[in-house]
Amino acid sequence: MIEAGIADFLANPWVYLSMPVISAIVGYGTNVVAIYMMFHPVEFLGIKVKGWPNILGWQGIIPRRAAHMAGVCVDTITTHLITQEEMFERLDTERIARELEGPLNTMVEEITDAVMLQHQPTLWESLPEVVKRRIYKRIKRDMPAVISEIMAEIKVNINRMYDLKDMVITNLTRDKALLNEIFAEVGHAEFKFIARSGIYFGGLFGVLQMGVWVFYQAWWLLPAFGLAVGYATNWIALQMIFNPKEIVRVGPFNIQGLFMKRQPEVARDFGKLVAAKVLTPANIIEGILKGPYSDKVFTTIARHAQRTIDEQTSIVKPFVTFTVGTQAYRDMKAMAVERIILQLPEALHHVEAYADEALDLESTLSTRLAGLPPHDFESMLRPAFEQDEWILIAVGALLGMLVGVFQLVVLFGDEMGIWDGGASGTAQAALVVLRGIGLG
Repeated sequence: MIEAGIADFLANPWVYLSMPVISAIVGYGTNVVAIYMMFHPVEFLGIKVKGWPNILGWQGIIPRRAAHMAGVCVDTITTHLITQEEMFERLDTERIARELEGPLNTMVEEITDAVMLQHQPTLWESLPEVVKRRIYKRIKRDMPAVISEIMAEIKVNINRMYDLKDMVITNLTRDKALLNEIFAEVGHAEFKFIARSGIYFGGLFGVLQMGVWVFYQAWWLLPAFGLAVGYATNWIALQMIFNPKEIVRVGPFNIQGLFMKRQPEVARDFGKLVAAKVLTPANIIEGILKGPYSDKVFTTIARHAQRTIDEQTSIVKPFVTFTVGTQAYRDMKAMAVERIILQLPEALHHVEAYADEALDLESTLSTRLAGLPPHDFESMLRPAFEQDEWILIAVGALLGMLVGVFQLVVLFGDEMGIWDGGASGTAQAALVVLRGIGLG
């Protein structure tokens, strides 16, 4: 058999030499497919059957597990990089009040006029202009102090007023493409390595496959090697990305996992991306106004606003309550507060530039991430593979096996007797397998 194998190799050298090439292509192709399947499609593509898991289709691993992935991202941020307490401590309440003074002054006149004209148009129009201006002036004068008080109360009770984790998870699960972008940016070099490693390891396995096939030609050998190539290239690549975590010196070489080695670069890119698209002042403000504790925030604002209205309208309150009644006066205050809260998001846009400067999140995130110990730093990317990496490896193995079957049929089908009626016992077994998967 050995002599026959060597003779066949000498007679058909290009057929045998094509085996490492095909293995390299298989290794590269399976890895590229596996990486693509991590991110795409963003939404489930396939057939959904009510009451059944979504097994008749596919959704990218990261988008499918968006809530978990977003949770991993925010856990890294809040546990190792910055807390919401520190973020809000960096904001100067008096500076925020000054930034809001202009838009709030405009709101004072608009809201006062709207409320009075809706509830008591005759009364409001009969008031002397000097009285109206006096009311406007007193409210505007004290508005910065009220804003400072509200911000100070929110800062002191930040854990009962704001949930940073909920804000990040809400935004990233809503925008799965952004979640993909974060993991793709963090691990862009590693994903390229996984793809290229398929060529290197696939070619090496192909050389071994060729050598074994020269001396031992069993029908199952090529599918088995294809499966091994598809499995091993992904598995080895994943190990090389994250291990060893610490630098290990081997002779003149320093060995360390590829992702761990890139920590300074990853820290810079992550800090820039998260500060620009996730922990933005706009998202933080939205989290305050729409998050799980927003009712407490609005209650705080309403309490201060109502107190201010009472204080600043004291010069006309007795006249108003006498004219329209106490309940009507309360309804007017409630409407004023509702309008303040309704217009607050637009007003708060005026503090975004200052908040971005004061928080300085890009620099903070990058610097602190660069200083994380390797085990904590690994958690930035590892979850993208961890739970479902077996799927990626299994897909690679399956595709590799199918290509091995392809090699068996196309390159050595005649020799194995697959295409003629007189196939040997092992070839007949190969035929059963081929027909079983639809190729025979």
